[in-house]
Amino acid sequence: MAKLNTFARVRALEGWRAVAFSAALLERMLPNYQLFCEVTEYEGGEVLRHCLNLVWESLKSPKSKFNVATQLEKVELATPDTQDYDFYGVYPAIDAAIGLAALLNLKSGDDPQGAVVVSKLSQGSVEAYLLSTEEADDDTVKSHPLMAFEIEIQEALLDEVEKQTSSVAAVEALKALALEEQMSNIGLAIE
Repeated sequence: MAKLNTFARVRALEGWRAVAFSAALLERMLPNYQLFCEVTEYEGGEVLRHCLNLVWESLKSPKSKFNVATQLEKVELATPDTQDYDFYGVYPAIDAAIGLAALLNLKSGDDPQGAVVVSKLSQGSVEAYLLSTEEADDDTVKSHPLMAFEIEIQEALLDEVEKQTSSVAAVEALKALALEEQMSNIGLAIE
């Protein structure tokens, strides 16, 4: 049997596995948003961090609940607008916010394919970064080391989440794997 591609594997994830995979990817996207907030003095960095922490907590303690609609509203309010900023950093920040909104919609059951959205946003952020910095062009972007690393990380996270038997056990393993290289999906150092 042929090995499924990354998006097909993500599409096959269900329940807590899809949520945990998405949360792990967002750990690598959120530093882009936080840097944007620092550079622009945009308020919202804590909002997205808190929201992602709530998702992780719900995976560690399945009986814990939070109001997804309230968090989704906070994320939407904390999403920057491209018309207000004239530099590239706004785009990966928006991708992180949209990714978190997709995760919340996945968690609430409103979008069962939310994990695919987060996966594609993460890869899309890498592609857009490489093209905007001219580190790659349309012909070389898929083979660029940063894109290859993004795909490798997604596949490693998929391997990990597929072998885990409970969300409680998966949380620390997935978080550690996502943050192991200490860099965001577009290569920013995570402190």
